[in-house]
Amino acid sequence: MGHCEMLLAVAGLDEKSLNERTERLASGDWSGFTPRDRYAFLFTRKQAKAPWAINDEDMRLLIEHFGLERALDVLWWGCRCHYMTRVADGFQLPLERENVFQDPPGTKAEK
Repeated sequence: MGHCEMLLAVAGLDEKSLNERTERLASGDWSGFTPRDRYAFLFTRKQAKAPWAINDEDMRLLIEHFGLERALDVLWWGCRCHYMTRVADGFQLPLERENVFQDPPGTKAEK
């Protein structure tokens, strides 16, 4: 999950928020997220497990939740992440051990 944590840190989450978010995502209990976010999670899970099963109704609902441009962002980003996961798995590439964007313990970055 190191690469996910790095992306969330780049997005501006502090360490506490980052830990809470990754725990909530990994738990599978997405009830605390907005309906829009929950649909994005469901869509990308289906995209990861059975991409051939994505149909017109899935896309219609994605557009309904996000609008056309943002729906394409969700679709494209999901495709990219699934591709990178498959490449990393195929070559047995290890995940990052730590978040390179996080300040080392005991330091505070100057803004």
